[in-house]
Amino acid sequence: MLFHSSHSISSSYRNSTAIRVWVIFTASISSLKVVWRKDQKLDQAIINDKSWRLCAKVVKEVLNEPRQVIPLRYLEKRRERLRLPVKIDTFLSQNPLLFNVYYDRIKPKTEPVKFLRVSDRLQRVLDRNERIYTENEPLIVAKLCKLLMMSKDNVVSADKLVHVKREFGFPNDVLVNLVPKYPEYFKLVGGPGDGNSFLQLVSWDPRFAKSVIEQRADEELELTGIKIRPSFNWKLPSGFLIRKEMREWIRDWKERPYISPYDDASNLNQASLEMEKRTVGVFHELLSLSLYKRIPVPILGKFTEEYRFSNAFSSVFTRHSGIFYMSLKGGIKTAMLREAYKGDQLIDRDPLLEINDNFIELLAEGHKQREEEMNLKKQAVKKDTDTDTVSVKNSTLNDLDLSESEELYS
Repeated sequence: MLFHSSHSISSSYRNSTAIRVWVIFTASISSLKVVWRKDQKLDQAIINDKSWRLCAKVVKEVLNEPRQVIPLRYLEKRRERLRLPVKIDTFLSQNPLLFNVYYDRIKPKTEPVKFLRVSDRLQRVLDRNERIYTENEPLIVAKLCKLLMMSKDNVVSADKLVHVKREFGFPNDVLVNLVPKYPEYFKLVGGPGDGNSFLQLVSWDPRFAKSVIEQRADEELELTGIKIRPSFNWKLPSGFLIRKEMREWIRDWKERPYISPYDDASNLNQASLEMEKRTVGVFHELLSLSLYKRIPVPILGKFTEEYRFSNAFSSVFTRHSGIFYMSLKGGIKTAMLREAYKGDQLIDRDPLLEINDNFIELLAEGHKQREEEMNLKKQAVKKDTDTDTVSVKNSTLNDLDLSESEELYS
């Protein structure tokens, strides 16, 4: 192991009493039936993000092109992969501030076709995002250190870190540009994308070795002068009922000492009470570090080896349903931190969420512009219709007047 936490797990956990208790524990947990229950408000939190994430996916597709431009018809062919339910022309009309449309040739001597490029408005948002990343670089470094400090041997696959950059708010160039700036913390072994590269922790910083749970206990001590034991917030939504034996098991489990995810767990048995407590702590900390306090379960599953998760790790989210919620929205299991939400809204927002907020604001402005344009068109059509109606009425009245005149003088 490269580094160990300065904390150590008491050897008292490993006495014969604990072993006898574990026999009872395993027997109990295997017989407990934890029923999954839908939480509509937390599901709604995921639904709220669906629209803008789809737009962001299209923007990313264009930005990944060599000159950040793409023929419209090429993008149209990628609709299925992007899971875009409407044609590109329709998408552009729905989101008018994202791209500029212009004509160019794909090859010399060919007919000009429609191309897309990032609009000036979107480019300003992207430039602003770079400044936000720079302002929050200490936070990104702290998150990266924490991810390494919780892992086995303080090493994580570089490719896996790239895969989760969106979940934790890391910039696209986190390994290429940010990591080399902090040689006192990080060492990249191999090159990003070569399939066998790793990010190692160079030095252990005690400032980062405190979990959200431990920080909360420290804050309570500072505020009240009373030292409390670090513990999880455990609360079920109204109407959620659990069986008596499960309530008893939860009560006993909560009474067990908290084990920090930054403690050395190399000497823990995978099927031990301590490992169950630590695993919950690791998931709690990972979700707390994420932007939206939620991570798809398949993504967490990629880190089974690094964080010593069991193959059946996802059962933790239903077994500890007062701490976590596992959403099934979108056909993907997503682990969510209950305490982080009030209804369908986040309570404490990560500073890096400003990047997504800027993009969402741009989309909303475009939608408002489109709505105003459509209203103006409707008003113009109504005005034309009213004008035509008045013209018809006048024409009819003139015809009547003419008929009356002809009768008068006939």
